[in-house]
Amino acid sequence: MLTSVDADLIRVLADPLRLQIVTLLAHETLCTTHLVEETGAKQTNLSNHLRVLREAGVVETEPCGRFTYYKLRPEVLQSLAGRFTGLAATARDTAEHQRKRACP
Repeated sequence: MLTSVDADLIRVLADPLRLQIVTLLAHETLCTTHLVEETGAKQTNLSNHLRVLREAGVVETEPCGRFTYYKLRPEVLQSLAGRFTGLAATARDTAEHQRKRACP
């Protein structure tokens, strides 16, 4: 069953730019400068999206001199994916056993 925390995470990941950031961070740890170059987003806009991702626990920061690097927390995505996998298994079981609630 999906929780309200899961629903919040889904909303966070539903934004196209945040999803692009997550996709980029799945391949490598990047600083804000790299993310601006890769996405074409303005630095202030990108920083706001990174703050949302950080507050949701999807990314974490790693200071490096005057730069801040961002890396993905794969366990957060894995946990959400596991819940969707569970829902899919339940739906398959429901379809196979033709479960249907009778109308009153």
